[in-house]
Amino acid sequence: MHRDDWDELGGRQKKKRKSKRRQHRSKSAQLDEDHHREEQNEFLKGLTDKYKQFDWMKEDRYNTMFRDIESKIQGAIGTGSYDWVDRRVFDQVFDRLTLMALYKLMKSGIIDTLDFPVARGKEAHVFHGTSLDGKPVAVKIFHTSNAVFKNLVQYIEGDPRFTGLRRKHRDLVEVWVRKEYRNLNRLARWGLNVPKALGVHKNVLVMEYMGSDASPSPKLREVAVPAPEEVVDDLLHFLAVSWQRANLVHGDFSPYNILWHNERACVIDVGQAVVDSHPKAQEFLVRDVTRLVEWANKMGIELTLAEAMYEVLNMDVADIEQLPLEDG
Repeated sequence: MHRDDWDELGGRQKKKRKSKRRQHRSKSAQLDEDHHREEQNEFLKGLTDKYKQFDWMKEDRYNTMFRDIESKIQGAIGTGSYDWVDRRVFDQVFDRLTLMALYKLMKSGIIDTLDFPVARGKEAHVFHGTSLDGKPVAVKIFHTSNAVFKNLVQYIEGDPRFTGLRRKHRDLVEVWVRKEYRNLNRLARWGLNVPKALGVHKNVLVMEYMGSDASPSPKLREVAVPAPEEVVDDLLHFLAVSWQRANLVHGDFSPYNILWHNERACVIDVGQAVVDSHPKAQEFLVRDVTRLVEWANKMGIELTLAEAMYEVLNMDVADIEQLPLEDG
């Protein structure tokens, strides 16, 4: 029974004194709270009885933490209190480390709720979230239960920003998340069109949401852009500024990692981006430009790798100045 049902029952005895009504409402609220707590207890017991990996929830500190944020993550994993959309998503994504990271981000005010999933990949799931002021945010939760990041060490080793790398999987995940956060900030400060990074903790990255209330913005490969020549010029400019001014190489520059948002290409998934001093930086740059040329050719644009490389390396971007860091 919901709170509205209890309130309706409490309002039927209109002839009773005000103090009686207050007392009845207080009892109703307590009954409603007890009912909700009983539902939580049943859910947590069923979860820990059926899935041994969630035994940690029996501990008071984690049990209390989950109760505190349970209502705020319902939209991401179910439509009702305990009607999970996809049990596999819960098992794969919402482990102890992730719930603790979300708890921290919610308590710090960076996010308020997790609303619904918008994308999934080998490394992460992305959820639509809401900030405390009601604005949409993208919450990217990196998986901690698989070894996919061990195949991505080549993008971390050789980066002077991340020295003393440890090979434990959880450490690799956290380094990767911090790397994407820093790369987003670095690219944004040079005026490049990437999602704004809003916060990071452990394996959770919070960014500006790219999309509408109904759905996320589509990937570049999924849309027929009205003026592909302009898009190619814009992306060549992105690569040129990134290389010459931000001293970064994306490393996986393809239509899969570019969104079509507000009639413009927006580059995402920059976790693998490396600095220009990385041993494989030039190799990655050639690969990025090659993929852009391939997309341009598919759009009917005549462009060779040599022409595109010349543009990226020699485009005049000296007048572009770095933006100041924003407060907070």
